[in-house]
Amino acid sequence: MSVIAERLSRIKPSPTIAVSQKARDLKAAGQDVIGLGAGEPDFDTPDNIKEAAIAAIKRGETKYTAVDGTPELKAAVAAKFKRENGLDYGPEQITVGTGAKQVLYNALMATLDPGDEVVIPAPYWVSYPDMALLAEGEPVIVPCSQNNLFKLQPEDLEAAITDKTKWLILNSPSNPTGSAYSRDEMRAIGEVLERHPHVWVLTDDIYEHLVYDGFEFATLAQAVPALYERTLTVNGVSKAYCMTGWRIGFAGGPADLIKAMSKVQSQSTSNPSSISQAAAVAALTGPNGFIAEHNEVFKARRDLVVDALNTCAGLACHRPAGAFYVYPSCAGTLGKKTPKGKTIASDGDFVTYLLEAEGVATVQGEAFGLSPYFRISYATATEALEEACTRIKRACEALS
Repeated sequence: MSVIAERLSRIKPSPTIAVSQKARDLKAAGQDVIGLGAGEPDFDTPDNIKEAAIAAIKRGETKYTAVDGTPELKAAVAAKFKRENGLDYGPEQITVGTGAKQVLYNALMATLDPGDEVVIPAPYWVSYPDMALLAEGEPVIVPCSQNNLFKLQPEDLEAAITDKTKWLILNSPSNPTGSAYSRDEMRAIGEVLERHPHVWVLTDDIYEHLVYDGFEFATLAQAVPALYERTLTVNGVSKAYCMTGWRIGFAGGPADLIKAMSKVQSQSTSNPSSISQAAAVAALTGPNGFIAEHNEVFKARRDLVVDALNTCAGLACHRPAGAFYVYPSCAGTLGKKTPKGKTIASDGDFVTYLLEAEGVATVQGEAFGLSPYFRISYATATEALEEACTRIKRACEALS
């Protein structure tokens, strides 16, 4: 009899982490691999943030903190929500976790009962459905076509809601597509939700500051104030502040929900790293001009990759408004044969071919719930992206 819990059979390991690890393993074995699978800025954490962490260590701030965040960090988070999103939260309405990923997990664990449904637009970040399954909920996947820039349409949301629906998860800008909802699009989603008062909304805003071409970000509780009392607004410092390894995420929401999430965290990790929390205070309260500078680089990389992919036989790529991903279609490669005679039957076959033939590591669209596509992260050195695009074009031309 196995010691492994049955619930683990309902989920799979994170495909994006698996791809990144495979790329690292191949590099360690001496192979020439360009990894485009990781959702991680290649910029270093700004010096003022690192210095704040060092100062905290020297002050001896190396003890346990409150389970869901220090008063200083909660104050900084509340000020951020007020300043950038027009949202008012008291300290009892703020939670801090070990990355936004833990905050999302805590929310689902604290609220889902067996059979509760979670509406998840696809393409989705790979962890949303599996988190819902671990919490004994049921993911309800709503495909969002490229014709609508991969964005959830109000009529499709309406059709997905049942009396068992507990949550809608809305990620903007999106991982994996980079698509982002305008304020008017948020309001249209909100009109549907206002008709269904039993449905709560979890907004994942982790890519909030990574937007291009004058796009103006708005989160749901900001665009539709009537939903404030049943919205959990999740964010963090990982992406815009180049702090992925520091593991600090946070959220604002109704006090009862925040208290329940803290209860879950108290029996798992307890508090996030005290040092990382001190660094996050500096990130949220200090100068942030580097974000605009980084975005100029990201935008140039986006344009480089989109333009290059659209010259590749069998590929088609839209130009996203945010994040640092593109989600090109590889439909035009399906049915073709590789130089070794293998037929490309799926996006999984295509990304395997790219890795084996040209040493370019990407992630298959199947992992994000919508095929036949694949995800490229352009949060890597421009020279590496140029070389990767050359290799992808060569791989596509070699198909017959």
